[in-house]
Amino acid sequence: QGTEMEEKDYSETDGLSDKTTPSKTQKSPQKTTKKVKSAVCRVTLLDGSEYECEVEKHARGQVLFDLVCEHLNLLEKDYFGLTFCDSDSQKNWLDPSKEIKKQIRSGPWNFAFTVKFYPPDPAQLTEDITRYYLCLQLRADIITGRLPCSFVTHALLGSYAVQAELGDYDGEEHLGNYVSELRFAPNQTRELEERIMELHKTYRGMTPGEAEIHFLENAKKLSMYGVDLHHAKDSEGIDIMLGVCANGLLIYRDRLRINRFAWPKILKISYKRSNFYIKIRPGE
Repeated sequence: QGTEMEEKDYSETDGLSDKTTPSKTQKSPQKTTKKVKSAVCRVTLLDGSEYECEVEKHARGQVLFDLVCEHLNLLEKDYFGLTFCDSDSQKNWLDPSKEIKKQIRSGPWNFAFTVKFYPPDPAQLTEDITRYYLCLQLRADIITGRLPCSFVTHALLGSYAVQAELGDYDGEEHLGNYVSELRFAPNQTRELEERIMELHKTYRGMTPGEAEIHFLENAKKLSMYGVDLHHAKDSEGIDIMLGVCANGLLIYRDRLRINRFAWPKILKISYKRSNFYIKIRPGE
């Protein structure tokens, strides 16, 4: 009996659609005049260039993020994200699951494409292009001082960056201080540039891809690699910095790390207004 009912339902709806088709086609020209409202988005990419596109006014963050990744031929998307500055010039991550217009209350839709999650072992990345963008992000982190380095590390990472960008040293092409136009450190000195050139000359035969892998292998060893710092106060009201990274939560005071909570040791993180509480495993 159920099957007969189903068949009857189908035939009735079929009949309906036949009757309504002509009136639908009459109304369709009216519908096409209704234009979908769109917004212009400008995204600053990791190489400093700008990507511009249009998205629907009600689009979620994921739509824009996917457009940017498609433009960059990026498949390993999970490490990256889009940021924007709010009216207080505070950096925010664009939530992919929410509408963009509900996150940016005023001003133009300007974003930056950046690394959100730094892989603990960059060698496990499968695509060269992903490593390339991670290198660009780390170079920016080093230049801005977000990722502090010693002179020796600045020179080493700088030399790999030169090999990746300029290729093998060529005595006829690379004359004088041929790296002075490139940025390697917040306070770049002639001494640093000379050391970078010395090292670069020894890398003959190293491909740009290999140079990037060497760059990443050394950068990941830095104590502040992938640490996202936030201003905070401890329970006594003393200024501290709270670092969030792949390994756990790090507490800094006066640039010194005073505590570390590895993720497996943390049972629960809760918050009430602007107070955060961390529950640690007993005996830790």
